[in-house]
Amino acid sequence: MSVKRSQSASRVLLALERIAEHQPIGVSALAKLLDDDKSAVQRAIMTLADDGWIRMAAGTPTRWELTAHIHAVAQMGRGSDDLRQRVRGALEMLRNESQETILLTVPDVRRFVTIDVMQSPQLLRTAPPIGMVVPVKESATGRAILPFMTSERQIELLGEKPDAALLRHFAATRENGYSISDGDVAVGSTNVAAPILESDGRPVAAMVISAPTDRITRSRHREFGEMVSRAARSVSRGVPA
Repeated sequence: MSVKRSQSASRVLLALERIAEHQPIGVSALAKLLDDDKSAVQRAIMTLADDGWIRMAAGTPTRWELTAHIHAVAQMGRGSDDLRQRVRGALEMLRNESQETILLTVPDVRRFVTIDVMQSPQLLRTAPPIGMVVPVKESATGRAILPFMTSERQIELLGEKPDAALLRHFAATRENGYSISDGDVAVGSTNVAAPILESDGRPVAAMVISAPTDRITRSRHREFGEMVSRAARSVSRGVPA
């Protein structure tokens, strides 16, 4: 039996694909790319925005870009060789050892995205969701992963060359094996991260301990840093230089 196809669904999916290719992009430019009616494209955009697939980019005029949702969905669809499956046991062990929330974050086009979360068993805890966008420059994730990337990839993620302050964080990460963001992203929250490396030295993710600052005080930075560094090394295929 022949089943009627949904033209509107095809339009929405094609709009998503073109936004991914040309983001950030406005309605008129997208309609031209799709060779479609502007009002129909506008409806497709609002459908995608309402369901969390895209959002308005910063600045004017109004333009649209992908959210982290598509990356979270892509990760969910992978098989047993997926990074999340490979490191999940280590995430659980680190959560049990630290008694804090553990995150797995990966590089995206111009940001980092959380693809797995192990919640702390404690009543007072940080509780970031899967799919959360992580800032590049100020985060422990960025300070853990960027030092092991090429300069071209660093600029792609940062939008510019790393400044002197960030280079000092890179040096500290290479020396210590971990990085720290102490209230730099969210006041009252401290994150300690270490890179997960492939055999060629390429960073594929960061393992992050996230907790209220009053539990990861400055006097305990090294303790938690060494904890997350050991866990990340246990699932890395390469060793930080």
